[in-house]
Amino acid sequence: MATHASGTFEVKLNPQPPVENVGDPSVGRLSIDKRFHGDLDAISKGEMLAAGTDVKGSAGYVAIERVTGALHGRDGSFALQHCGVMTRGAPQLSITVVPDSGTGQLIGLAGKMAINIVEGKHSYDFEYTLAEAP
Repeated sequence: MATHASGTFEVKLNPQPPVENVGDPSVGRLSIDKRFHGDLDAISKGEMLAAGTDVKGSAGYVAIERVTGALHGRDGSFALQHCGVMTRGAPQLSITVVPDSGTGQLIGLAGKMAINIVEGKHSYDFEYTLAEAP
């Protein structure tokens, strides 16, 4: 049975310089720093790769972040994988817990997170399960 967690978060995205002779310089690289509040009391750090287009409102990004803190009072960490596209302003986003990435009391964590942005304020809805460790 899935459990639901929700709350707010702040995020700082910082552009990073391109890595010389690696990848395409038109692909942007950014660091991610987040602070989660609510049912998830945690920080996260990660990296994002993003590409825009000549068409207004169309872009894509992928990211990985490591979340460290407490989820409903259970301490540990886990990784989230993002895959997002925007087609002429219409967003599609998938954020999934990386399988077997949970540590501490979050071993066995699986789930998906949704992000909402209203008037510049960020919030999350996290549907997850916590299986017994193998």
